[in-house]
Amino acid sequence: MRKLIAALNMTLDGFCDHTAMVPAKGLHQHYNDLLSNADTLIYGRTTYQLMESFWPSVAKNRNGGKVENEFAVLIDNIPKIVYSRTLKDVVWKNSTLKKKIDKEEILKLKRQKGKNILVGSRSLIVAFAQLGLVDEFQIGLMSILLGNGLTLFKDIKERIDLKLLKTETFGSGAVVLYYEPAKK
Repeated sequence: MRKLIAALNMTLDGFCDHTAMVPAKGLHQHYNDLLSNADTLIYGRTTYQLMESFWPSVAKNRNGGKVENEFAVLIDNIPKIVYSRTLKDVVWKNSTLKKKIDKEEILKLKRQKGKNILVGSRSLIVAFAQLGLVDEFQIGLMSILLGNGLTLFKDIKERIDLKLLKTETFGSGAVVLYYEPAKK
C-alpha cells in the first residue's frame, strides 16, 4: 500500500504560512527528495493557488538556484489533486479538481501501485488525519517565531496519538519531525 505523507512547514510558535518562511537549502533539498519519492500531490485551493502562481515560472525559466530549480521541475511535473468547493477549474499542468473529500476514493488511491502520496495543505492535513488516512507526518519546524497566523492543527476535533520516528536537523536551525499515528 502506498504511504500518504502529510508534509508542511511551521514556525516554532506553531503557525504555518508558506509566504512567511523560505526553506533553507538543506530543507529545500529534503522536499526535493520527498517529491522524488512521490507520484501524487494533494492540495487545497489556497496552497494550490499560491504554488501555481510561482513554481511553473521557475520551472520554465530556471531563475532560481540549483535546488529551487530542481524543486520547481519536480512540483511542476508531479500529478496534483486539488480539493476546492469554489474553484471552477485548475490550469497548472497535471492537475485534477475535486469538489469534496471521499475517504473511500483516497483509500483506493493508496491501494494503487506507485510511489508515496503527499498532502501539503493545512486544512487537508487536518481532514485526512481525522479520517485516519495519514500514514506519516513530516513537520518542518522552522527556527522563527511568527507571532500570529494559522495554526497547523487548530481544527483537530479528536486526539491523535503520534509516535516519533526520527528527526532531521539542518544547518539553518530547521528540524523535520517524522511521526506516524500510534497504534491503538
